[in-house]
Amino acid sequence: MSKPDVTLIEDEPSIADTVIYALESEGYAVRWKQSGREAIEQVRAGSPQIVILDIGLPDLNGFEVFREIRAFSQVPVIFLTARAEEIDRVTGLEMGADDYIVKPFSPRELTARVRAVLRRVQAGSDTVDVDVGPFVIDEPSWTIRFHGQALDLTRHEFQILGILLKSPGQIFSRDHLLDRVWDAPEHRLDRTVDTHIKNIRAKLRAIDADADPIKTKRGVGYFASWSN
Repeated sequence: MSKPDVTLIEDEPSIADTVIYALESEGYAVRWKQSGREAIEQVRAGSPQIVILDIGLPDLNGFEVFREIRAFSQVPVIFLTARAEEIDRVTGLEMGADDYIVKPFSPRELTARVRAVLRRVQAGSDTVDVDVGPFVIDEPSWTIRFHGQALDLTRHEFQILGILLKSPGQIFSRDHLLDRVWDAPEHRLDRTVDTHIKNIRAKLRAIDADADPIKTKRGVGYFASWSN
C-alpha cells in the first residue's frame, strides 16, 4: 500500500525538518518546497493527498498560493503559520482551507490534524450520487449539481450544503455545522459559517436568480427547503 503523499510548502528548513520527521514517522511521504511557485507546480504535477502551506513565503503570500492551487485542484490544505491573529485565521478558513495551525506547534498535534482532515475527505469518497429535490450530490467527486449545473463550491461549502440538503426542513445551528465541518475548536467562529452560507446562496442564485433553498431561522440556525 502506497504512503499518503503530502506536499509541504515551508521556507524555514528547521521547521520543515520537524514537520517532515513527524509525518514520515507516521507513514507519510513528504515532498518539500520552499517557494510558492515551486509548490504550485508540485501540486499541479504531483497530485498530493494533502498540502501543508506556510503563509509567509519568500516569493508569494500563502493566501495567493492557495488561490492559485484552488483554481485547478480541491486538494485539502492546512495553513501552517506564525500569524495567530483572528483575522488571519478567519481569512484562511473563509477562503476554504481545511485547517489552520499556528507556530509554534506540537508535531503530534500536526500529524493528528492531518489524519483528521484526510479521514473527513475519505468519508465521502465511496458513496454514490444522492438526489435531493433539484440537487444531485456526487460525493466521490465533491460536486453538487443544482438544476443539472455543477456548483463551484469550496470543500467547506460542499460539506455545509450537503448536510443541509440531506435533512431538508431540519434546522442546524451554527455550532452544529462548525462541529461537523471544522475539526479544530479554535476555528469555530459563527462568522465563518455565515460567510460560507452567503457564498453558497450567491452561487445558487447565479444558476437560478429566484432560488432560495437555504433558509434562516433567526436566532436558531439554517435549514434547506424547496418547492417540488
